[in-house]
This record gives sequence, C-alpha cells and structure tokens, in this order.
Amino acid sequence: MKNQLKKTLTSLAIILASLGLTYVPIPGLETNLVVLSGTELEEPLKALEQKFEAENPNINLELKFQGSQDIVNNYIDQKNDFTPTVLIPASGEILAELNTRWVASENSEAFYNQPQPIAKTMLVGIAWPDRGKVIFPTGRFEWKNIQQAMIKRNWGDLGGDATWGSFDFVTTDPTRSNSGQLTLGLWAISELGGSQLNSSNLNTPAVQDLFSLVKRSLYQPPRSTDILLQEFIARGPNDADVATVYESIALYRWSQASTTQGKAYQIYYLDPTIETVATAAIVRRDIDNGEAKAASKFLDFLTQPEQQEVFVQYGYRPVLGGIKLDSVANSPWSQNIPGVEIDPGVTVLPPLDTQVLGDIQRLWERGN
Repeated sequence: MKNQLKKTLTSLAIILASLGLTYVPIPGLETNLVVLSGTELEEPLKALEQKFEAENPNINLELKFQGSQDIVNNYIDQKNDFTPTVLIPASGEILAELNTRWVASENSEAFYNQPQPIAKTMLVGIAWPDRGKVIFPTGRFEWKNIQQAMIKRNWGDLGGDATWGSFDFVTTDPTRSNSGQLTLGLWAISELGGSQLNSSNLNTPAVQDLFSLVKRSLYQPPRSTDILLQEFIARGPNDADVATVYESIALYRWSQASTTQGKAYQIYYLDPTIETVATAAIVRRDIDNGEAKAASKFLDFLTQPEQQEVFVQYGYRPVLGGIKLDSVANSPWSQNIPGVEIDPGVTVLPPLDTQVLGDIQRLWERGN
C-alpha cells in the first residue's frame, strides 16, 4: 500500500513538473538541493540553512564550498563528485565566465534563471597594528609600499623591528579565488597610474614584473579567502603581516583574531576598490524543472529582509535597500572594529570583466 502511494505521488510530481507548474511540496517527497558556494559565504549560509528547511520541510539543502574560480573550473570540467543545483561564487562576473565557457562548448545556456545578487562586499586590506603603522605610515593602504616591502624583504630594512623577521604579504591563488584576481587587478591598476585594465596594458613589462615579484613572494597561496583569513589569524605576526580579503569576513572574524592572538588586525579600505556581489544561479545540467523551482524558492528566501539582515551580521552589505548597517542586531559596524566604516568614501570601480580576469590568470601562470 505504501509503495503504491509513493508511486502515485511520484507520478503526480512528474506530471506537475512536465506541465511547468509552480513548485508545490508533496507530502512524502523531498527535493534535495546541492548549493555550491564560495567559502566566504559558508558561515551565513549555514546559519540560514536550518531556518529555510524548517519553513520548507520538503526541501533539503546540502551545502558545499569551494574557491570561486574552482567553482567554475570544477563545474565545467565535471570534477565534482556531486551534482550542484545552485552556484553562488563571490561575484557575478565569475558566473558570466562560466556561462560563456558553457555556451562555447555546449551551445546552450548554462542557467535556468538570470543570476540573482545575494549580498555585497568589497576587497580590503588588513594588517596587525604594529606592522600597519610601519608599512602604512599615513594610515592609508598603499600598493607601492607593499611592493617596496617585498623587494626589501626584511622589517629591519623597512623601519620596523628587526626581530619581526621577513615581511609577509598574503593573498589567495588567483587561479582559484576571486579575491586573488581582484588583488592583482587593483595592484596592476595602481602600477599603471589608474588606467582601466585591458589585454594590452596587462601585458606590459611593468605589470609582468609586478606579477612575477608577487608570485615569488607568496608561498602556496590559499585556494579561498576564508581559508586565507583563518590561516592569517592562526599564524599571527611574523608569519603573516598584511593581507587582502573581503570586508565581510574581515569583520566577521575580527573577534576571533583578538581571542587567538591577544590583539586584532586593523582594516584598511583600498582606494580605489572593487565591489564584489555574491551572485546565485540555478544550473541546467542534470537539474529538472521541479528542482529548479525549489531552488528558486531558496534564492527568493535569501533576498528577503530578515535574511539580508543575517548577511549583515556576518559582515556583508545587503543587496536590498532600506537596511541600515549599524541598526541591525549584532552588526559588526556597531562594534568599534579598528578602521571599519559604513561609508569609507573610496572610489568603487566597476567589476573586472571576464576577459581581464582570464588575462590575469594567464599572466600569473606565466610568471616566475
């Protein structure tokens, strides 16, 4: 009897899906959604998972996390041992790259829907306070100071305490992570005197030499931004002095640094900087219409005011208007974190396009 009922319900679900009807939960059936996100979103998504499943008992979320560029490469090359339903890399440009590559190889669109913005953040610098005072004496982040520190290598030659040892800057692997790509992009813009990046000026000797210097100075750069920050905190001064990360996780993990190291890092806003918008899309490969409609329900959930406030608690800026950063309960913008500003007053550049992002990766791989 139970088997017959299950067969009947399954047949009904197939009929509804084939008719393209709005997703309606059917008792006894559960839709499993695999959400593959950049690691920087791990904490807020885990915080929201239980609430969504409680409100939608027929939908089960399975969260997976990778570096944003890895999300694209692993999906295109079918290197995952699971079938993702939703992809949420750090930026919409990463999804645009995926769709371009997919269309070129499959001659069809990669996604069911128009990619949907979920939450915003921007690239910032962080430094341990004593190191920051030496490397940024004006209190402002300066790429040229980082570059000179890499050349001189030792804190004693930089005006710091010789016992600090070597100068250590860290960023993520630009072939695997969006924040590493943004770091090199902004650094190249500074090297070029503020010029907009293109394939031509990226391949000038000045930028090539810069990328080679950075690559020689980094040892096994982490594959994702949140992993980088956790390592930065665990290693502490003398092993990691200055880094570039997203403002969101810099704010969220600030208290962890204070607890682990007995002091916390200072946040520095880059000027100019690049805003990055975590963006979600429902993929077509191996995902049926019913799963896609359930996934759409999840994305709508993420952009509601109550969930947007949860993202604020984890250091993100909302994509929904009308939410004041310092009015949200437990907002990091109300915790007196050194350097943090609601409106940092810096120039925000347009996102780097997919061609430039690809050029940055190729230039990095050729560096030595």
